[in-house]
Amino acid sequence: MKTIGLLGGMSWESTQSYYRLINEGVKSQLGGLHSARLILYSVDFAEIEAMQHRGDWQGTARLLVAAAASLQAAGADFLVIGTNTMHKVAPQIAEAVELPLLHIADATAESLKKHGIDSVGLLGTRFTMEQTFYRERLEKACIRVLIPEPDERDEIHRVIYQELCQGEIRADSRAGYLEVVDRLADRGAQAVILGCTEIGLLLQQTDTNVPLFDTTEIHAHAAVTRALAEI
Repeated sequence: MKTIGLLGGMSWESTQSYYRLINEGVKSQLGGLHSARLILYSVDFAEIEAMQHRGDWQGTARLLVAAAASLQAAGADFLVIGTNTMHKVAPQIAEAVELPLLHIADATAESLKKHGIDSVGLLGTRFTMEQTFYRERLEKACIRVLIPEPDERDEIHRVIYQELCQGEIRADSRAGYLEVVDRLADRGAQAVILGCTEIGLLLQQTDTNVPLFDTTEIHAHAAVTRALAEI
């Protein structure tokens, strides 16, 4: 079994989901008392969040490159960044370390293609929805990406940082998200990506008839597949 290097803490609320899903996946595949070989580097998200909102992406890259180097030194075989938004600096991280990087958007695109989805709505932080670093990975896989309207993006972003990242799950926020999901479907989305690793704490497939693709689940499953590839 390969050792997974997990860059987490962005936020810790979703990192615990990664840890659970990865270990459940390994146990499902190997049975018994098996669990994942995993090294976790959990950052202080307050530092990252402040840099994000003032546009200091070089600063976030320096922090995460240092964390990735620590995972490499500790013996990780490949790298998983446990957040969608910070894949903005994935190229800098991949260039700075020798570890292969399992990109969350590529794993998501592969899952979408397996299910025959070529038009999808994207929910996430404002950075993930509005900037190209994430959408272009999907578009390269010939997947059309629809994003919510500006006021909807503002509210989705607010809920992520002010509620979900702090462990607050509100029924009114769930209802608001589901309205956005329905509007994306009306615009032609065959499915909706939960493109922030905290959104899966708020929305489940039982909440809507629109197919949801939870990137935390997809990424964790891909990490298990990579870790067990030679078994």
